[in-house]
Order: sequence, then C-alpha cells, then structure tokens
Amino acid sequence: MCILFIANKMRRDFPLIIAANRDEFYARPTAPSEFWNSHPTMLAGRDLEAGGTWMGVTRNGMISALTNVREPHNLKQNAVSRGELVANWLSLSASTSKNKVENDSEHYLSRIRENRHHYNGYNLLFGNINKLRVYNNVNDTTHTIEKGVYGLSNADIATPWPKVTQGVTALNHYVNNAKLIDHESLFELLAQDNKAEDDALPDTGIGYEWEKALSSIFIHTPNYGTRTSTLLLVDLNNQITWVERRFDEHGKAQETRAFTL
Repeated sequence: MCILFIANKMRRDFPLIIAANRDEFYARPTAPSEFWNSHPTMLAGRDLEAGGTWMGVTRNGMISALTNVREPHNLKQNAVSRGELVANWLSLSASTSKNKVENDSEHYLSRIRENRHHYNGYNLLFGNINKLRVYNNVNDTTHTIEKGVYGLSNADIATPWPKVTQGVTALNHYVNNAKLIDHESLFELLAQDNKAEDDALPDTGIGYEWEKALSSIFIHTPNYGTRTSTLLLVDLNNQITWVERRFDEHGKAQETRAFTL
C-alpha cells in the first residue's frame, strides 16, 4: 500500500471514507480481497509471498492499512515483513468488543513500538470505525485521526508530498460538495496519474527517474505500479462497504469486488 486518503467525520451519511492504492511489483503474487479461512471475520487481500496484507477490515469494524516509508539507504535485508502488522491487528481484534478496543489498541501500540526496529520503515493505520491512529516506526510517533481529510504516502503523515496534497485537496472538495458519494468518483481520484513538477519532487535517494515515476497517485511503470485500488466506506448505520479494483501490468482494470459488512 503506497497511498491512502481518509475523510473522517466530514459527512453525516458517510462518517468515514478511506480510498487507497497499493503499489507493488507486478511479479509479486497476490490474492484478491476475501474472508480468510484462518480468520473468517477478516476481509483483506493477501500477499502470497510473505503472507501478510496491506489493508483490511473485520466484521466488527476493526480497520488497518499500511504504507511503506521510502528509505533506500536504511533498508534491512533481514527485516520482518511489514504486511504482518496489518494482519496481526485484524486477527487480534476480530472478536474485540467495543469496550475493549481502547485497551487492545494501546497494547498493540506498545508491542509494535517495542519491536519497531525489526521492520523497515512504515506507517500503520489501525483502530476501528470510530477511532483510528497512525503509527510511524521511523520517527516513533503516533497521530490520532480527528475530524478532517488526511493523506498518507511514503513519508510521515505531516509530509506534504505533491500527490498527497493533490489527493487531500480533491477528496476534501468532493466530500464537501457531492450530493451523493459515488464509488466511481472515488476511483477516479485514485486513478490520477499526473506527475509532480520537477522542482516539487521529493528527494528520497532513489534518483530522478524513479522520483518522477512515483510522484503520481496512480503509478504505472514496466515492472511496478498500482495493483489495487480499495474503497472503505462506513455509513451512518455503521454498515461497511468495501470495494476493491485490481489492475494488470498495463494499468488496466481487470476485476472489481464488492462486500458489505
């Protein structure tokens, strides 16, 4: 998962909207969203190489998603797969009652802080439909998602990369002006492929060509790009809608799956 946008408590009809893209090498084997046999109340895609996931939700409203922090000079070759962080939170909290969420969240935060050096850099969004927070293991910081529109990519949540600013602005305008929330409009936001201007590119140590290629919300290169776009919407009755659209190596949509919880 490389970019996600959150509109929290901005609308009465949909108090929570999350729109996210997962970017990955096309050769990495991946299973589409489904309820896992090992955890039947957990809905998520699956990374078939390492066994974890990048984003998921449970029937009792627990949520988690992951973005990698781009630190090419600090990569650990023997690091634990970051995808297990999402899967671990969702499996841990799959049967959690509402009055235990806060305790479980604090306990999980303590665990991941203690083990933060075992992983390469990441941002972990976790919590439930009513309370979400983001933990960054590079800075060892936690940010609570209050009312507002947020964007999160491959730096911390306070870093205004051009594509993050673009998506936040677009989502903020949409949730404040749309009469009805439409899935296709949110997918269009996630499909924006315009690149940042050269003077606005971040410098993360990967060179100009890659900085440019990765500067759009939707990414497409010969070997790497946006593999899935996912929408998670929670309505005023706490009904969760999950819609996943998968793309091939040409950037063409191949399949859309929808679930209601």
